[in-house]
Amino acid sequence: MSPEPRPDVDAVLSLLRAAAAADGVRPVSEETELRLQHGTGDGADLVVHDAGTLAGYARYDDGVAELVVHPAFRRRGHGRALLRQLLDLAGDRPLDVWAHGDLPGSAELLAPHGFTRARVLLQMRRPLAGVEADPRPDLPDDVRVLPFRPGRDEEAWLAVNARAFDWHPEQGRMTAADLALREGEPWFDPAGFLMAWRGDPDADGTLLGSHWTKVHPAGDAGPDPVGEVYVLGIDPDAQGLRLGGALTDLGLAHLRRQGLGSVLLYVEEDNEAAVRLYERRGFARYAVDVSWRRGAA
Repeated sequence: MSPEPRPDVDAVLSLLRAAAAADGVRPVSEETELRLQHGTGDGADLVVHDAGTLAGYARYDDGVAELVVHPAFRRRGHGRALLRQLLDLAGDRPLDVWAHGDLPGSAELLAPHGFTRARVLLQMRRPLAGVEADPRPDLPDDVRVLPFRPGRDEEAWLAVNARAFDWHPEQGRMTAADLALREGEPWFDPAGFLMAWRGDPDADGTLLGSHWTKVHPAGDAGPDPVGEVYVLGIDPDAQGLRLGGALTDLGLAHLRRQGLGSVLLYVEEDNEAAVRLYERRGFARYAVDVSWRRGAA
């Protein structure tokens, strides 16, 4: 089991697909896959091999890590080998390791090394049957919902996203480069990226919030295509206008019109207001991701 600093991207993607098929859950985040594929970010990609075959992969980035072992090579010490490398990279600093799906093997690997559960991310789902295909939400008279315009709306969206998610360690740190990567992905559809503007967006209008939807192709989040409430964010100054509910309904209607059968979203378990909003709109808990933390050594 020898680590290599520059992994074979195609081999790693194949490993990720095998793990997803075996476990029923995506083994690493979208952000990790994007950085792997595009070679962006300052993090480190780690791998282990078994008799010349890629057996495991991990990503370390500023104290946060993910790791996965190929289903055919589990229970052979590869997970521990990757974890030792991650601990070496973290040194005396805290280390957070995401366990997607909260599978039993994660606790078996991490708890003996002093890791404890620190964050819980819920995946919630609902069927799209019964969603109103053409909702008419009660918006303020001076507010219009328009589709995202690539090349024109990025700066406004990034500013509101940073304000809406200033408490969130990942979403609130999204940069122009991060947004550009996503705009270049095959799934990106500006028609499903809904922007709530007060006034004319080309004449000093103010962006109040947005609902960015996504469609997962068949095999990505299940056997059939699945929609996603990808990012729903409201500027703090626009709280009280009921834009969260209105944008949620408009986004769900857009996904239903695509012929999709279900929709998912991710939300922090302790964000009680957001969880209640989604439960009122028919979402139920489906899966759990857990961030395990080991404090400073």
